[in-house]
Amino acid sequence: MEPTDRAEPADRVIHHDRATAFRRFDRGGDGPTVCFVHGSGGNAGVWTAQARLADRFPVVALDLSGHGESDDVGTPAGEATLEAYADDVVAVAEATDADALCGNSLGGAVALWTALERDLELDGLVLAGTGARLAVSEGLLEMLADDFDRAVSWLHGPDRLFHDASADLLERSRTAMRECGRAVTERDFRTCHGFDARDRLGEVTVPTLAVVGERDALTPPQYHEFLADRIPDCEYVAIDDAAHLAMLERPAAFNAALAGFLERLD
Repeated sequence: MEPTDRAEPADRVIHHDRATAFRRFDRGGDGPTVCFVHGSGGNAGVWTAQARLADRFPVVALDLSGHGESDDVGTPAGEATLEAYADDVVAVAEATDADALCGNSLGGAVALWTALERDLELDGLVLAGTGARLAVSEGLLEMLADDFDRAVSWLHGPDRLFHDASADLLERSRTAMRECGRAVTERDFRTCHGFDARDRLGEVTVPTLAVVGERDALTPPQYHEFLADRIPDCEYVAIDDAAHLAMLERPAAFNAALAGFLERLD
């Protein structure tokens, strides 16, 4: 994060007998407020570079339950965890008057589920490095259960989380996943594995952006083309020379696509 990209210390909203932590970046922007939702084994820090947009669009980034500074939940992997994460998003979005949701990977599934299932007034939806169906390979699920270090290494292989990231970025990402821990990360990926909203995309009523790193082997471009084909008002954008975490790997291009979408909402 650049020195000027500062937020207040993590705030918390209490809901469903737990606290969800979030940070707000606001440098006077009067555009739509966007709430960012991270993916499996991550935390709000994956959206560090998007804080640079805060002079145009107030930025909110939350830690899902069990991640970062948020309390955990005792839910099993699958729909119960998806619902709990949607509760986190709704609580933070309502507390910060968010106008749009932007979710990556599992966070995209949570954002999409929130738009479909919850009575939350939204002006827009951004689905980044995600899909309407998020099947996870049996090999990865086995690694997450039996050899977490190997799973972390595999995910940081070529064209998975990153295409051509610096050694520093790779190490920071590995560290964040290890800090999240095996149990929560496995729960996240198993929740992804059970997610399937393909038959409901026509119910999305807000303008949507489907944005993907062109090299993303985890949720490839065709996942996003499918979203763009099936969601009534959906734009597709591919980010060159990036993989799953395009917002970290190519932040300028990702932010340009996001800002263009938010400006059209405004």
